Amino acid sequence: MEGSEEPPVTEGVLSSTFTPVDYVIFTMLLVISAGIGVFNAFRSRGMVTTQEYLLGGRTMPVLPVAISVLGGVVSAVSLLGFPTEVYFYGTQLTLNLIGTIFGILVLRNVMLPVLFPLQLVSMFEGGVKAVVYADVVQTLLMFVGVLVVTVLCCYQLGGLTNVWTIAEQGGRIQFFNMDPSPFVRHTFWSTQVLGAYMALSMVGFNQPQFQRLVSVKTLSLSQSLCTLFTVGLFIVWGVFYLSGLVAYAVYRDCDPFTSGRIAKADQIMPYLVTDKLNHLPGISGLFVAAVYGGVLSSLSSHGNAIACVIWVDFMKNLRYFSNVDERFSTNIVKLLSFVTMMVAMCIGLLVGEMGTLFNLTNSLIGAIKGPLSGIFIVGICTPWVNKKGAIVGSSLAFLFNIWLVIGKIIRGGGSPKNMPLSTLGCPENFNNTLETSLNDVLQSGLNNTLDFTFATTAVPMIEGSGDTIYDISYCYSGITGIINTIIISTLVSVLTGPVKPCELEGEVVNGTCARFYRRLWKLVERCTSSEPPSVTPAAMEGQINDLYDLQDNDLKQSIESKSDMRPKDTGNATCEEKNSGGKQ
Repeated sequence: MEGSEEPPVTEGVLSSTFTPVDYVIFTMLLVISAGIGVFNAFRSRGMVTTQEYLLGGRTMPVLPVAISVLGGVVSAVSLLGFPTEVYFYGTQLTLNLIGTIFGILVLRNVMLPVLFPLQLVSMFEGGVKAVVYADVVQTLLMFVGVLVVTVLCCYQLGGLTNVWTIAEQGGRIQFFNMDPSPFVRHTFWSTQVLGAYMALSMVGFNQPQFQRLVSVKTLSLSQSLCTLFTVGLFIVWGVFYLSGLVAYAVYRDCDPFTSGRIAKADQIMPYLVTDKLNHLPGISGLFVAAVYGGVLSSLSSHGNAIACVIWVDFMKNLRYFSNVDERFSTNIVKLLSFVTMMVAMCIGLLVGEMGTLFNLTNSLIGAIKGPLSGIFIVGICTPWVNKKGAIVGSSLAFLFNIWLVIGKIIRGGGSPKNMPLSTLGCPENFNNTLETSLNDVLQSGLNNTLDFTFATTAVPMIEGSGDTIYDISYCYSGITGIINTIIISTLVSVLTGPVKPCELEGEVVNGTCARFYRRLWKLVERCTSSEPPSVTPAAMEGQINDLYDLQDNDLKQSIESKSDMRPKDTGNATCEEKNSGGKQ
C-alpha cells in the first residue's frame, strides 16, 4: 500500500527525492565544469593578453563554438519555460523555430559581413576558450537530460503516438492559427515575429554570442556557425517542446498546478521527474544537473561578456588603467567576470518571486534588448540616421517598452487563461465524491441555477472590448522596440539633418544599404533642386564638337570653361571626391 501512495506534498511545495546516485551525477557536473576552467588556465598560462582571454585568439574550432553559441541561447529559461508554455497554451509556439530562420539569414548575410571584419572585442565600440568548452559540456547535458526524461515518459505512456493523441484530445495541438489579432497570445504570425526577433537579439546583437562568432578565423567560418546553430536549435528546442506535450499527457486528468501539488507553473517538469521517474536511480540527478547546466552556461557566458564590455568600453581608457600591462588587465577582466556572476545569482534569487520564467524574461528582456537591437540595425542598415536620431529613437523606444511592461504588471494585461486543465483524476477528488451528500448536490444545483439566471439577464459583454495596448501579445514586445527605434531615429534625423552620403564610413555600413542611400540622396536632390537642370554629358559633347567648326579658338575655350563650371550633382560630386581619396 505504501508504494502506491502519492508522494507527500505540503502546500504545493515540490518534494525532493535525491538518492546517492543523483548526488554523484550532479557533483560530476560541477567537477567537470570547474575542471575545464582549471585545465584551460594551466594550458594558456603564457597567453595573458585580453584578446586571447576574451576571444581565444580568434582561432577556435568551428564545432565547439557552434555548440557554445547554441548553449548561450538554450538556457534554463528555455529548458523549463518552453515545456510550460506547451503544457498550458499548446504547440503554436513551436513555429517560432521557422521565424528563427529569417533572423539567422539577416544575421548571416547582413550583419556579420559588417561586424566580423572590424575585429572588435566588444560589439559596443564600435577566458572565451574555457567558456566555449564548458558550454559544450553543459549544452549536451541539458539536451541529454531532457531527452532521457521525455523518452522514458513516452515509453510509460505507450509511445509517441499515444502522447500525440492525448494532446490532440486536450486541444494542445495547434500550428496554423492565422488570427491577425495582436492580442492573441500565440498565432502563426506572432510566433514568426518572435522567432526572428529572438534570433537577432539573442545571437546577432548579444555580446556573449558575438564573442563566439568572432572567435573563429574567417568570415565564412563565422557564417557557417549560423547554419550549424540553426540545425542544433531545431533539435534541442524540439525536444523541449515535446517534453511539454509529454507532461500534459501524463497529467491530463490530474493537473499538479491546479491541484496545488506545485506552487508555480515552471515546476511542472521537475515535478514530473520526481513524481513519475523517482524509482529510477540517477534520473533526478541528471535532470537537475541539466537545469544547473543551463544556469552555469548562462552565468559563464554573460559573466565573461559583461566583464568584456566593462573593461573595453569603460575602464580601459581611464587614466589609471591606460598603462597597465596585459597580465594585469587580464586579471582585472577575470575579477570582473566573477563579480558579475555573483551579482547575477543574487538578482536571480529576487527575480524568482516575480512570476513564470518565460513571461518574465520575454517582457523585461524584450523591453531592454528591443531598442538595443534597434540601435545596431539603425547603425548598419539606415545610414541616414545621425547621432541625435539614434539617441532619441532608442531612448523613446525604451521608455515606451518599459511603460508597457509596468502597465501590464499594474493592470494585469497580457495574461490569458490557460487551456482546459483537469483534476478529475486526482485521488482526493474520488474521496470527495464519495463523501458528497445529497444536500451538497442540491445546494450546488441551486447555486448553479442562480448563477445561470443572473448571467443570462446581465448585459452581454462585447468580445474583445477589453483589449488595450497592455493586452498585446508578448511576442511583439521586442520587435516593437526595434521598429520604434528605426522610425523615431529616422524622423529625428530628417528634422535635424541626415548624414550625407559623403560622410558615410563604408566599413561600418551594409554595402547594399549604402548604395541605396546614395541613389536616394541623388534622387531627392534632383527633385528638390531649385536651379535649372544641368546639361547632360552627351548634349555637352555635341555642343563642343560643333564649336570645332568655328575659327575663333578663344571663343571655343571660353565656352568649354563655362561648361565645366556648370553645377552637377552637388552632394554626390563631393562624395565621389572624398571616396576617391579613400573614404567611402
